[in-house]
Amino acid sequence: MKRNIIALCTLLLAACGGAETGITLLSEGAFDARIDGKPVKLYTLHAGDVTMQVTNYGARVVSLWTPDREGRYEDIVLGYDSLSRYVDNTGERFLGAVVGPYANRIAGGRFTLDGVEYTLPQNNNGQTLHGGLNGLDRVVWDVVSATDDRLVLTYTHADGEEGFPGNLQIRMTYSLTPQNEFRIDYDATTDKPTVVNLSHHPFFNLKGEGNGTILDNVLTINASRTTPVDSVLIPTGEIADVAGTPFDFRQPHAIGERIGADNEQLRNGGGYDHNWIIDRRSADGIETAATVWEPASGRTVEVLSDQPALQFYSGNFFDGAVNGKYGKPLRYRESLALETQKYPDSPNHPGFPSTELRPGEHYTQVCIYRFGTK
Repeated sequence: MKRNIIALCTLLLAACGGAETGITLLSEGAFDARIDGKPVKLYTLHAGDVTMQVTNYGARVVSLWTPDREGRYEDIVLGYDSLSRYVDNTGERFLGAVVGPYANRIAGGRFTLDGVEYTLPQNNNGQTLHGGLNGLDRVVWDVVSATDDRLVLTYTHADGEEGFPGNLQIRMTYSLTPQNEFRIDYDATTDKPTVVNLSHHPFFNLKGEGNGTILDNVLTINASRTTPVDSVLIPTGEIADVAGTPFDFRQPHAIGERIGADNEQLRNGGGYDHNWIIDRRSADGIETAATVWEPASGRTVEVLSDQPALQFYSGNFFDGAVNGKYGKPLRYRESLALETQKYPDSPNHPGFPSTELRPGEHYTQVCIYRFGTK
């Protein structure tokens, strides 16, 4: 009941405050359906200055409204305005979704664990990307509880699903805090040895969805090393120092400042689509991995995590052929993703941190997107 009151108040704000200050919520009816016998709905969360809508189909963040430095609100994540557009997807598949059970890429769709080779669907240039053909983004999550500021979801990724071993029981909590944070808590267990690397895949445009380039956004990444990739974006196994390269964001740089440099890694990624190794002060504490500042609006997002790495993607494969939820084209380099994670293709690189999960162990992760202005 309280959540519905918040939704009503937000709609009244939109009606009374006008387009510059109001928030326009998406219709819950456009997401009300059953898929594979399970109910799908749209949930509205609110805390502090942030209002967010989430569907349990793929545990997707569909909209996320934050104010600029003048108090004007925009929806700063890319998404669609109905469930059908996510299910019958002809554009970017991963908009706002949780990805896994193994986020990022696994080379050739194969890995060996305890002497057994597992074969996965190849869905990206001969590689397995974000869990395969039907990863966690294409399933209906069970909603355990929904309140004004928190949504708890679970899903059991069955033994053999998409080729991965083990019944992986996943629990995720999406929370909004009074400090204008979107916090994600992950927990997973298995009944058979497996590999796990979960992540969340929001595409941000701090100007607002469809409102222009991200190349003028100022980015900082707390990392002095990356894992270089080959032409199909699989790590070579090398650990490279960022000093003197376009990948050095230890000091703030505009994203577009060096994206066109004559650099093999930029050519391989079509821009930035790489894994940075975070310069962590502790083994498992929650620390700042990256920050983005959009100068025109003043909006900022700070990414905090307990994970060893971060994937930064500069929207290189959007082409404007598909419109977002407000009818504006989703264009080339008009969004960015910052995905907290373990390393890509770790199961095939013994020198990378392990992503193995065994019975009796817990996989946990915390990711926080903290929004503000300056």
